[in-house]
Amino acid sequence: MSHNKRLKTYSLTKAKHVKVHGRTTHTRTPLTLFWTGSGIELNIKGSELWIEIEADYQVYEPWISIVINGVPMSRLMVTAGRHWICLLRGLNPDTVKNVRIVKDVQPMSSDPRCLLQIHALKVDGELLPVPDKPLKVEFIGDSITSGEGTIGAKDETDWVPMLFTALRNYTAITAEALDADYRVFSQSGWGVLTGWDNNPDTNIPAYYEQVCGVLTGERNEALGAFSDHDFTSWQPDVVVVNLGTNDGGSLLFSCMDGPRKRESVQATLERGRHIQ
Repeated sequence: MSHNKRLKTYSLTKAKHVKVHGRTTHTRTPLTLFWTGSGIELNIKGSELWIEIEADYQVYEPWISIVINGVPMSRLMVTAGRHWICLLRGLNPDTVKNVRIVKDVQPMSSDPRCLLQIHALKVDGELLPVPDKPLKVEFIGDSITSGEGTIGAKDETDWVPMLFTALRNYTAITAEALDADYRVFSQSGWGVLTGWDNNPDTNIPAYYEQVCGVLTGERNEALGAFSDHDFTSWQPDVVVVNLGTNDGGSLLFSCMDGPRKRESVQATLERGRHIQ
């Protein structure tokens, strides 16, 4: 591939007009993407765009979607390590392209190595302002809000990041219909008081005031995941709470006898739906 000599590299702190989506810290060196649907949005007048991205994980890798001018153009697994990814190349340099990089996978609460960060950009043109939309909506929920199983064939039942999506679920669809910016705060299997397995520690309200308190590990702590969230930084006009499904399931789980509980857990493990 021939090298584009017009490409210039910018850290996120130096790049102008980068719009950040999703609850995170104020740090942009690098920008840590914690939640489903988080990411960055750019208006670029140029023909080529790259991002420098870093990922880490123990079991469940992150996936991202690339949306150009409102249309999903590609979707890919981000392998462990720090590397450059080309988002667009060879397009008309005189037109403005709206580009969004969207994190498809929720924070994996049991994995202390869970990480997705954006370090820098390479562009061969200029970045223009990305205006805010007229409404802001926050979605709070469980697997339905995380987009679990809303992509892939209907008979796919494995609990894997490939089958999570931030775009083909009700949060993105609703936000698009309302012409709204949105944020997601969700964890698969969690509830209002307890998780699917009657675990009282997996309840959403206990972590709502933190940046991303559902995560674990020293690195995530150092990144500010457990710090108090600055609610003045982004104030929604509407908050949608879609919780309770796992609370109801946990009552059934708690009423099972020992053998049936073991069978239920074993079936869940076999489907890959249990996060250790």
